[in-house]
Amino acid sequence: MAKRNKKKWYRHGSWWRRLWFNRKYKDVLFRHLFRDKQDLLELYNALNNSTYENPEELEVITMEDVIFMKMKNDLSFIIGSHLNLYEHQSTWNPNMPLRGLLYFAQQFEGLVNVRGDDIYGKGRIELPTPVYIVFYNGSGMHGDSLMLYLSDSFSSGRGKGCLECTCEVLNINRGHNRALMDKCHRLWEYSELSSEIEENIGKGMRREEAVHTAVDTCIERGILKDILLAEKGMVLHMLLTEYDEKKHLKNTFEEGRKEGLEEGIERKLSDQVQKKIAKGKTILEIAEELEEEISVIERLVSRNRKS
Repeated sequence: MAKRNKKKWYRHGSWWRRLWFNRKYKDVLFRHLFRDKQDLLELYNALNNSTYENPEELEVITMEDVIFMKMKNDLSFIIGSHLNLYEHQSTWNPNMPLRGLLYFAQQFEGLVNVRGDDIYGKGRIELPTPVYIVFYNGSGMHGDSLMLYLSDSFSSGRGKGCLECTCEVLNINRGHNRALMDKCHRLWEYSELSSEIEENIGKGMRREEAVHTAVDTCIERGILKDILLAEKGMVLHMLLTEYDEKKHLKNTFEEGRKEGLEEGIERKLSDQVQKKIAKGKTILEIAEELEEEISVIERLVSRNRKS
């Protein structure tokens, strides 16, 4: 069995303290709001109807690297025998269970390596129970919650194959999950600020104006007042950065969809041209029949011949 690390900072159970990488992004507001253990413990209790009172029972995992997952909105921590991953999303992504699987696999690998566990031994290796929850405040989700399954991505469908990872998505838009919001005041405050911004954008305000106005409104209403007064400049920077990234993701998706549509149209046209060439049609005849420019038909014929 491998020797355990003797460094003073290592203690049993805290395997993540040996996983150090370079962070390549700045903090985001959701995680910033729950950086305080007391607030994070309140969120955990609200979700699980538990009554933990000592914040020190909660051990935050500083996952400094997200490399391939880009999970920069994550909150990861151990409490009791559970390894919790909380993430915030404002744009819909059906691949969240896959990201969860990769994340937990990385954590479990770190645990096994640091403890020196023998995965080929006769004894069962004890692991913390993984829990993955996403707090969603984007558009398109109408209910309070939704369970996503990794197996939905399998070619044979849900419930098939030997792997499964679930992700519970909770709608934190204004008016949703009221019981949860009542139990966790900080989460309700975050929901209100986000909703104010979206409402302002819906009124036609520019992004910068919508964010500044929402922050001022929340201060007047006493929402996140302690954070917004003390760190207003930082919060504004976080929010504007997040909205820039959200806009970029949306534009990237739209561009990809447009490119895919154009590729599909050209592929269909190429197939039609190839069939007509096989029937002995001339380029001029094909162009007339398909109502396309001769140069377009010539290009497709030339490409088909090279392939």
